[in-house]
Amino acid sequence: MLPMWRAGATNSLVDVAGLRVGHAHRVGGGYRTGTTVVLAPAAGAVAGVDVRGAAPGTRETELLDPRNLVERVHAVVLSGGSAFGLSAACGVMSRLADAGAGFPVAGGVVPIVPAAVIFDLGRGGTFRAVPDASLGAAAYDAATPCTCPATAPASVPAVPGSAVPAGAASACAVCGSGGAAATGGGQPTGSAGTTVPFPSSDERTPAPDGAVVCHRGPARGSVGAGTGAVAGGLAGGVGTASAVLPDGSTVAALAVVNAAGSVLDPRDATLAGARYGLPGEFDHLRPPTPDEAAAWNPERAPSFNTTIGIVATDRTLTKAQCGKLAAVAHDGLARAIRPAHTMTDGDTIFGLATCARPAPRRDTFQDVLAAAADVFSRAVADAVLTATGRPDAPAYLDVFPSALRSRP
Repeated sequence: MLPMWRAGATNSLVDVAGLRVGHAHRVGGGYRTGTTVVLAPAAGAVAGVDVRGAAPGTRETELLDPRNLVERVHAVVLSGGSAFGLSAACGVMSRLADAGAGFPVAGGVVPIVPAAVIFDLGRGGTFRAVPDASLGAAAYDAATPCTCPATAPASVPAVPGSAVPAGAASACAVCGSGGAAATGGGQPTGSAGTTVPFPSSDERTPAPDGAVVCHRGPARGSVGAGTGAVAGGLAGGVGTASAVLPDGSTVAALAVVNAAGSVLDPRDATLAGARYGLPGEFDHLRPPTPDEAAAWNPERAPSFNTTIGIVATDRTLTKAQCGKLAAVAHDGLARAIRPAHTMTDGDTIFGLATCARPAPRRDTFQDVLAAAADVFSRAVADAVLTATGRPDAPAYLDVFPSALRSRP
């Protein structure tokens, strides 16, 4: 019997109340990479992690062991740039510290910001064109409430390691109000290094080469950390999905899909993760024609990859239970990507609990875990379906146009 679940209002990670998501990326000028930030509620979120790939790039994962001190995190960073991209978390830390969010210690606070990265080096043409602290700060800004000129500061503080100097004109990373970097309405202006705001992923216009482009909330596809992603020869990206359980609990996932394995069902070239879709979610798709399926034979060049992500719930969980939540989400990853957890993947999933709802009973926790696997499978399918194709990594519907039954 199928579970009686429904999608949340946005069918995305932000359906877990209190979580905020921001994306920033650069394309052109040697770049094709980005960063995604998930901000926890003001009190932080209980967190766990499960690392399955053999080539992970991570930060602060040991702190999430239930035996260790800190209970809550203040943000999670997912980024391109391989190990270089971990520096994006420094920009997020700086922003959080400026806001007074962090683990209290003598003299101030230390924000707890775990992170994981995908391997996308060189996909924009320049090997060391990678996310840095300034890109992490831009993604943080995109995740925070919109700031208009009436409330925006006259200048922004320098972020350690950032190319943006102290005193630079401040502009809202999403609406574009204030500063000289952008105009109202989110239309791009400026040159490389400029922050270019976009109100939503459905209102994209070409940005200047190398400009920093920001998106807020349930943006999906070739945004943020998924900008340079590749999934089994197809364009990968950011995908997200949610489920509301009969008792009102919400479980949601965000995946950055950059897999070495295939995201296709080998029998008919459908998206493997779409099998776990909720009613109506993927009904606009059908199996592609046998000719299209037979013609797809991507080059199997040696590569490093990695799928990373977050699964979250509004239930109150312990760190150990958050670790289990992440572990079961890996089942969803393995349903949607074949093979998964390879020697060249660094597959890592974080589990978050905002604790807005009471701790679940044992049977209710089982339902939360089951939903975690399914939402992650759906998020993987969503990432590939919404990614924008490019010459070296075509979009799914560019390769299989007959798979589109109708517009969603």
